[in-house]
Amino acid sequence: MVAKLIYTVFLIAATVPQVFPQSNSKRHIALTQKVGRSGAGNNRYGERPAFIQRTYCNPLNIDYGYTPIPNFTQWGKHRATADPVIVTYKGDYYLFSTNQWGYWWSNDLSNWHFVSRLFLKPWHKVYDELCAPAVWVQGDTMLVFGSTYSTNFPIWMSTNPKGNEWKEAVDSFEIGGWDPAFFPDDDGKLYMYNGSSNRYPLYGIQIDRKTFTPKGTRKEMYFLEPWRYGWQRFGEYLDNTFLDPFIEGAWMTKYNGKYYLQYGAPGTEFSGYADGVVVGDHPLGPFTPQSFPFSYKPGGFARGAGHGATFKDPYNNWWHVSTMAISVKNNFERRIGIWPAGFDKDGVMYMDAAFGDYPYYLPGSNSPSTGQGRGETTFTGWMLLNYNKPVIVSSTLGSYYPNFAVDENIKTYWSAATGNKGEWVQTDLGNTGTVRAIQINYADQDVTFLGKPQGTYHQYKLYHSVDGKSWKLLADKSNNRTDVPHDYIELEKPVQTRYIKLENLHMPTGKFAISGLRVFGNGNGSKPDTVQQFIVLRTEKDKRSAWLKWRPVDNAYAYNIYMGVAPDKLYNCVMVYSANEYYCKAMDKEKPCFFAIEAINENGVSARSQIVRVE
Repeated sequence: MVAKLIYTVFLIAATVPQVFPQSNSKRHIALTQKVGRSGAGNNRYGERPAFIQRTYCNPLNIDYGYTPIPNFTQWGKHRATADPVIVTYKGDYYLFSTNQWGYWWSNDLSNWHFVSRLFLKPWHKVYDELCAPAVWVQGDTMLVFGSTYSTNFPIWMSTNPKGNEWKEAVDSFEIGGWDPAFFPDDDGKLYMYNGSSNRYPLYGIQIDRKTFTPKGTRKEMYFLEPWRYGWQRFGEYLDNTFLDPFIEGAWMTKYNGKYYLQYGAPGTEFSGYADGVVVGDHPLGPFTPQSFPFSYKPGGFARGAGHGATFKDPYNNWWHVSTMAISVKNNFERRIGIWPAGFDKDGVMYMDAAFGDYPYYLPGSNSPSTGQGRGETTFTGWMLLNYNKPVIVSSTLGSYYPNFAVDENIKTYWSAATGNKGEWVQTDLGNTGTVRAIQINYADQDVTFLGKPQGTYHQYKLYHSVDGKSWKLLADKSNNRTDVPHDYIELEKPVQTRYIKLENLHMPTGKFAISGLRVFGNGNGSKPDTVQQFIVLRTEKDKRSAWLKWRPVDNAYAYNIYMGVAPDKLYNCVMVYSANEYYCKAMDKEKPCFFAIEAINENGVSARSQIVRVE
């Protein structure tokens, strides 16, 4: 990550496709049918909830701190974090990430409680506090170590992190390491991985688990191969513009005797930021790469899914947490997302990012089949009801236009002229639909904070109407005293309505600005037609890239494109809005690739197309 800071100062005749029938093999994320753990404790609003939400929606709704680095605020102060790690400890989840001056814990992945803590000492002259921290559980103890190239950072330990009780395991971890990750193997050995560079690989080394001294010297684990794997190329368009790609953010997972070394690439500020994986029989390799990144989200409202960590919930389901990009006010303006993950029968690691910023079921929820051919899945089947629909507002600041609040792009936003009580935004669904959840994504306009302020909060009211004249209260957060920059409200009972209005009561700082007022549920109409004439053109000149085109579906607002290295392994997905073409530059040039597409509208999802193979 620090290596990437170097370039921040510069920022002021195709192959005929073969067609196969759609595979009957489906990708399932099995959920244990149990009562959710979220029944315990209070919610984020300080009250015991009468209704327990079963779902969540990315980006994760936590009280993100603001960048503490003054040079990063020249285009405006803003919230920022990245490089998340989630570990489970004594039945709870613990989340650490960059720049936060503390960490969070949760018992349900939904309601997060912040613990304020400064781990570094006065002589550690950094703005970041803990940057890209390593977190691991060793026996009955949680340990934490921050990124450093120095020799004097401590490793901290705790048996009561919820109570903020910490002490030093060692005063100075002498070998240091940027973007570190520690992996305690089940044979009692401990390993460390680190690296963040576009010139050097990831490294690994065994560490004495009692003294935390190295055993031997670091070994090279893996270096990027962008000449073969298209997704590893640097830049928003994967063309290596400006710099070579970065490899960073190591994480190790063991499954069925195999070691899955994960890494982030090619650059944190891009839509294609992803986590790749190499697989081996030993924690220090050798390793074999999977062709596609396993954590990949280059489309949709909030993009990117790189530099993260993989963990298990109490119900034995795998999940992956990663970094999502905004990168408007600074390249390092980012958020966090969580997605279901897993391993297939052949040991292929994957993450499910289809509808990856729509509502998903939480661990332990009773998640019924969506009825969309996906089997038992964590996706709710609740569709976006107000994409690019009409919007009216109380006021507008400059060119931060109203429809930026519903354009499904977290990089753009509407801003009111003030942050005063009474500013509002109203969205028209076009027709009466079944509304089940609403996500409110605040944007940072003229904010004043640096670092991690305490005691900040949002307050608002949500209304709904069938005719735009007679309004009913939908959600009242006028007594809320918590910071909810990506608030998500699952309704206890769905409502039949057409208009949604959000009224501001209090902002923690800055103007009342919204990057996404997103209304989820189901329109009371027909699902879109199946996509026809889906074509994949893979050039002989560069087999890492292909041009995808299809006949537009009149009653669709978006499409999901699935891709993979086999017909039953279409594990990567990109959501494309308002277009009938996509330039895919993520392929392994030495392998055939398989594609399928489905259409999306307010009422659901079409059947998938036939699978297309390109050599």
